Amino acid sequence: MSTHLIPFVSRADDKEQRHWIATLSAAMPEETIVHLSDLTQAQKQDCDFAIVADPDPKDLNTLPGLKWVHSLWAGVERMVNEMPSAPFSIVRLVDENLSNTMSEAVLAWTLYLHREMPIYAKQQKERAWVQHPIVLAKERRIGVLGLGALGQASAERLVDNGFSVSGWSRTKKTLKGVDCFDGEDGLNAMLSQSDILVCLLPLTPQTEGLLNRDRLALLPADAKLINFARGPIIDDGALLQLLDEGTIAHAVLDVFMHEPLPKEHVYWQHESVTVLPHISAPSHPGSASERVAANVRQYRLTGIVPDAVDFSRGY
Repeated sequence: MSTHLIPFVSRADDKEQRHWIATLSAAMPEETIVHLSDLTQAQKQDCDFAIVADPDPKDLNTLPGLKWVHSLWAGVERMVNEMPSAPFSIVRLVDENLSNTMSEAVLAWTLYLHREMPIYAKQQKERAWVQHPIVLAKERRIGVLGLGALGQASAERLVDNGFSVSGWSRTKKTLKGVDCFDGEDGLNAMLSQSDILVCLLPLTPQTEGLLNRDRLALLPADAKLINFARGPIIDDGALLQLLDEGTIAHAVLDVFMHEPLPKEHVYWQHESVTVLPHISAPSHPGSASERVAANVRQYRLTGIVPDAVDFSRGY
């Protein structure tokens, strides 16, 4: 076997793991990528690098020589939370295709809310023929929470489609066509002018519960919400209360505190909630594998680990 054995470590089912291994192997035929269980104890001792997709910490602990791992997901907060003192670096997936997929989803569901699709779906059930006034895109204020790679791509796509776009990030950023805010005061200011709020923040100790009742109440009357980030960023109880009061008109939710969303959860039947099964921007095996392959080749050439997660920030 190649001296460059790369274990694949994941909690996914065996079929999905084998599919990823085959796709990754096709992208970097010079490497030997194997299921963790196919390695001998001696081989596990020699591995300095692994490719992971929601790995079990117990499995990673069987690889004592790890210097770094490359995640196939953009979100790595579960790994950071489960292994806060990991002796290796964690590299997130940064994939242009992923940014494009997310921005496409943000545009699609923003248009869904902008053109009042939930209202017309409800009217169809009631056989009600009622036309509602059109709001021009330039008059619809969209707020994007989080201006990382996914947030920037999404904000730019919304601008390209004529919307009035603002964005918020932890630190100051500048983005053409986007009114950028930062800091606590900036967050409150942006929320107060967001007719549709799109959440694309990473989950960190600072963002968990960020959208509580006080902050959600800052949104304009009849505002709408899209959460394509992580469930724990939003206070579910506060959101449901504001939806029931009609203060928030509708929420499109792709992520939840517990996934899959329990069948008894009130979100399933709530007329002001659209439930999606975490599909806004899944990693595409082909493009993700090409990105990982490029990083691995650079590492083999230089010995330098790609930009890794800052554990103090959580991303």
